[in-house]
Amino acid sequence: MPNAFVSQQIVTPDTIRPGAVLVDNGKITAIVDPAEVPPGYRVLDCEGALLPGLVDSHIHINEPGRTEWEGFATATRAAAAGGYTTLIDMPLNCLPATTTVAALEAKRAAANGQCLVDWATWGGVSAHNAEHLEPLARAGVRGFKCFLAEPGIDGFSRVDEAELRIALPHLVRTGLPLLVHAELPDPLDRAALSLEGADWKRHETWLRSRPDEAEVEAIRLMIRLCREFRFPLHIVHLVTAQALDDLRQAREERLPISVETCPHYLHFAAEDIPDGSTLHKCAPPIRSAENREQLWEAIREGVIDLIATDHSACPPEMKRIEEGNFAPAWGGIASVSVALSVVWTGMRVRGFMLSDLARLMSQQPAQLAGLSGRKGAIAAGHDADFAVFNPDAERTVTENQLHTRHALSPYLGEKLYGAVTATYLRGIPVFENARFSESALGHELTP
Repeated sequence: MPNAFVSQQIVTPDTIRPGAVLVDNGKITAIVDPAEVPPGYRVLDCEGALLPGLVDSHIHINEPGRTEWEGFATATRAAAAGGYTTLIDMPLNCLPATTTVAALEAKRAAANGQCLVDWATWGGVSAHNAEHLEPLARAGVRGFKCFLAEPGIDGFSRVDEAELRIALPHLVRTGLPLLVHAELPDPLDRAALSLEGADWKRHETWLRSRPDEAEVEAIRLMIRLCREFRFPLHIVHLVTAQALDDLRQAREERLPISVETCPHYLHFAAEDIPDGSTLHKCAPPIRSAENREQLWEAIREGVIDLIATDHSACPPEMKRIEEGNFAPAWGGIASVSVALSVVWTGMRVRGFMLSDLARLMSQQPAQLAGLSGRKGAIAAGHDADFAVFNPDAERTVTENQLHTRHALSPYLGEKLYGAVTATYLRGIPVFENARFSESALGHELTP
């Protein structure tokens, strides 16, 4: 039976309006006034705003190989609770990393029958694998990811400019984007030399070890290469506001560059992080409150295109919580189940609207992953992926709200606004009234 999803706040690409979203066979067929619902439709009253299902274009699912950190079952469960209906998995920290077609097939086998939401994957540019890029594109990856600094994990290696110059002609032929972790090693090495004898239980020490210059110099390198090769370039998890002028200039040149930042960089501030709080460790690090406000302004201006989680879970022992030492602690933050509320909490006090939320966390990530027309919007012809969201709900984050394999997050205890009450994948509830679907309805999105 076809369904009509009725809400007083349907967030479409053009407006926020009351109405009914008509759904048949998992697709949106039209948006009409509630009085115009045709006979034969089951009417579902959504008690909240109806957002397009969120798309996370930066998540580490870690399976196969490191399922004890996070896996498809737990990652997609947490995603469904957070209003996400599509995940684009990074090529690390799984083993093997997604740098060959064989590794991609291993990932597909691991995901089979486990996913509550849809997924796709990025391929990796790593360790002289240029000859694998075009086969990976033909096999279905949505683009490629590389690190300019050491990623700090076995199975994936950084690339330098010489390696990029070998890889880029292959990437250009695919037409797919290159996503770049933009930090260069030389500024990191210089910073390390200055920190001998420093107290690594202080977040300030971790912050000084990853200076703004590492990001700025890396972004300048990538802008030069983008200008030369004219490939779609995406800067992941931008943190430093010192790079914004370079990115503004690149936009003025109409270079094909897009930029993301993450919820933790928009919510936390370095001066507020307690000593020993390794749950806040990520790379690049969380910077100052002033820097955070400049990121928000860059979002308002359109220099930052989207918000992705960089969800990166790990077992408790890897966070070194008891010793509070930032040096050996794993650098990653788990957030996919609460990211929507985190971002909305910041938006509502800065004058943003639900339409901005949908654009930054659904429409633009879908576009980056080549999924426009199918995901990322409440519009006719798109998959009927929705998040029912109460923007006025207040909550304090507790462990039972995380739904990840390990209940570790710097958001525990944070007071947030907004709550997801239901998530629909192709018109079918995968999360509703704090309960999950018993069927794994998600599948891989291939070109």
